[in-house]
Amino acid sequence: MSARKAFVVVLFALVALLPQFALAVEVKVVPGAKGGDVWFVEDHTVPIIAMSASIPAGSAYDPHGKDGLSAMAAALMDEGAGKMTADAFQSALGDKAIQLSVSPGRDYAVIRLVTLADNAKEAFRLLGLAITHPRFDPDAINRIRAQMIESIKQDEQDPPTVAAKEFNSRFFGNYPYAHSVGGSPETLGAITQGDLRAFVRSHWVRGGMKVSVSGDVDEATLKTLLSAAFDAIPASRPAALPPLPRSGAPGIKAIPLPVPQPTIAFGLPGILRSDKDFIPAYVANYILGGGGFSSRLMNEVREKRGLTYGISTDLSTLSKAGVFSGRVATKKESVAQTIDVIRQVMKHFVEQGATSAELADAKTYLTGSFPLAFASNTGIAAQLNSFQRVGLSPDYITKRNALIEAVTDADIKRVAKRLFDPAKLTIVVGGTYSEPKAKARP
Repeated sequence: MSARKAFVVVLFALVALLPQFALAVEVKVVPGAKGGDVWFVEDHTVPIIAMSASIPAGSAYDPHGKDGLSAMAAALMDEGAGKMTADAFQSALGDKAIQLSVSPGRDYAVIRLVTLADNAKEAFRLLGLAITHPRFDPDAINRIRAQMIESIKQDEQDPPTVAAKEFNSRFFGNYPYAHSVGGSPETLGAITQGDLRAFVRSHWVRGGMKVSVSGDVDEATLKTLLSAAFDAIPASRPAALPPLPRSGAPGIKAIPLPVPQPTIAFGLPGILRSDKDFIPAYVANYILGGGGFSSRLMNEVREKRGLTYGISTDLSTLSKAGVFSGRVATKKESVAQTIDVIRQVMKHFVEQGATSAELADAKTYLTGSFPLAFASNTGIAAQLNSFQRVGLSPDYITKRNALIEAVTDADIKRVAKRLFDPAKLTIVVGGTYSEPKAKARP
């Protein structure tokens, strides 16, 4: 038995061990606090409640010259609220084993709350206090700012981070997605307490909020908990982001770094989640570079030529853009060859499409692994919230695998031609490398 087949056997064995609700999750849509819908999965298997809430407070809303404002605000959410200092607030969370975290992104900041059912009332009360009455004490601001700046400085010599930042800058040009979520030392230094308070008033709001909850709670109790957390925040909605005029900057840009193994970030304009071709494109990406050791790029770049330990691609969507992106690290002497192989593999994929075996393998993995995302309440809440953010309906869970099974060879070939033109690749190398020498003319 091949390693790939063995993995699939193990995968399905794990799925068989999952709770039944993980295989057939029943999603209820309940009215949220003062408007808006909440996706809810009721499960009393374990006494835990998990919530994911996305608020329209991502880095795309950072004011000019204040890059990193959204990320700093997110980092300060648990640094004191109301009359509670940072130490008091975090002690209150810790005493009840309440997990509260915030992940800033480009469109949204995602709040994650996990609590024992017995402590849910206090957990949602503290969340509501953090959102409606953040303190933004000067000492907390200065400490978080210093931590963020130190992290940025450490990343300045990290090839993957350097390549990714420059890729986004080139790929999105002057659009708000271009700057780093975490900002820069200069922009972070310009952020004031007033900036933070103004950002919270306009972006920690109910308009555009997406909420999903899973766990040991009934619908009536859930409504009370959500009301405690969200009723008092403004019902306003931030102005919509402008249309993206273009994306992509074909060509190669190197950022010199004294490292033996540069990182190559590469990508193309992708596809919005609402596009009818998204599911075929998702499957095609798996075959091309998203499928680990079963992908074309891994086979050609690592297995056949030994140019890297790993190469992967992803098809991601933002509210105003889709991005096909990939990353690979290799020796500086092999950068040019690796880029050439990537282009060759993509060109062949565009011309030939996928084999029947590749398509069947992709469907087996993508449908078989799907239930694993629903193995816990935290996983369910996070997965549902990710569906909400891209505008899917609650019944997508029941439709998703059938949509993947319906993808044909012709679909793969069509989306490959549409999306994977190697001549349009934006490529950034984090590190120093040598261009191949031109062959002398006879």
